[in-house]
Amino acid sequence: MIEQPCVDLAKADDILEQYPLEEPSLIQVLQDVQRAYNYLPCDVLVKVAEALDVPLAKVFSVSTFYKAFALDPQGETVVKVCLGTACHIRGAGMLVEELERQLGVGPDQTTEDLKFTIKTVNCVGACAMAPVMIVGEKYWGNAKPARVGKYLNQGSASDEN
Repeated sequence: MIEQPCVDLAKADDILEQYPLEEPSLIQVLQDVQRAYNYLPCDVLVKVAEALDVPLAKVFSVSTFYKAFALDPQGETVVKVCLGTACHIRGAGMLVEELERQLGVGPDQTTEDLKFTIKTVNCVGACAMAPVMIVGEKYWGNAKPARVGKYLNQGSASDEN
């Protein structure tokens, strides 16, 4: 688990100002918090619970139920490997192994420098291109373990600027 840095709660205030301060706003607020911080910081979840008058346990329950939310800091670039049936049969597991070798972390882990987070997903709906690896917003079809370094370099957040 990565130590959570101190966060600027002003971003949370700005997000909360955009919504009615009531429980039905919870998921939308959490989505905006995830986008703003790249994860759901504990201090912000406490603030959201208080502002929306929702029990903190419920906020954490929602935060852990949906896979789109992360309670730990995520890398600048999230790398997803599809492990659906077509991708699995065509060697997606070898892509995960190569990512682990190159980045030194496994699925649902983030590199110490916060540059990359590896995620595995059940299906990305691109079975004809199997196996599929997504680096940031860039999809790589017919992905090969030997090209993982290239995929990381060409799809990382720092290279998109």
